[in-house]
Amino acid sequence: MVRWQAVSFPNGRGQKLAGIFGQPANPAKRVVVMCHGFTGDKLGGGAQELAGELARLGWATCAFDFAGCGESEGDFADLTLSGQVGDLTAAVDWCFGQGFNRLVTLGRSFGGSTVVCQAAGDRRVGGVATFAAVAGLTDLFTGFAGGAVETAGDPEEPVYLPEATLKRKFFADLRGWDVLDCAARLSPRPFLVLHGTADDVVPPRDAELLYQAAGEPKRMLLVQGADHQFAGGLAEAWQAFLTWLDMPYML
Repeated sequence: MVRWQAVSFPNGRGQKLAGIFGQPANPAKRVVVMCHGFTGDKLGGGAQELAGELARLGWATCAFDFAGCGESEGDFADLTLSGQVGDLTAAVDWCFGQGFNRLVTLGRSFGGSTVVCQAAGDRRVGGVATFAAVAGLTDLFTGFAGGAVETAGDPEEPVYLPEATLKRKFFADLRGWDVLDCAARLSPRPFLVLHGTADDVVPPRDAELLYQAAGEPKRMLLVQGADHQFAGGLAEAWQAFLTWLDMPYML
């Protein structure tokens, strides 16, 4: 049983971020902050259903929309990884302001890259889990754009992708981030990498690179036959995540 409430909090750019917060019947002191993927929103990927499973283990859940997504303020075209890292930090601030003493972040796809990069610079985060996270951000997004994007021009110039419009500044900002270096900085905090072997959006090789870069304690599961959305393997991925959360070093 989860008691849900709508919440909001400001990011560092003065935008209001929309979220949902779920507490178990017996209020928890541990919380999982969920981050959606590129073009997604806080309710995607079965977030509320997973929160029900988390509640049974004594974890609360906070899921929120990055700026420009879902119900949060902002323009999606202004998206940058630095902006998402700042948004996640605002969510972490909010959770600790509610009195939690243990916090884990979970991110999907581009949100997975975000949780790795954010936790590398925020020691308050006690563990990081990723679902189909991107290690090679520049390669992936320049592929979406149909080729390399010149970053020296007008940062506000639009760049058209099949599913969205970004700006040149998105690609310039990516150059300032090394996801693998950030993964290496997570240890000694626990790290879990989950990926589907049939993912045709983000190569499973990205999971292997993240795992290899990270220190202990770490775990990786490649879910056989699962695609980028974990179709055909979502239950297995969830169970791996819940088992990881229930390990002694996560208590």
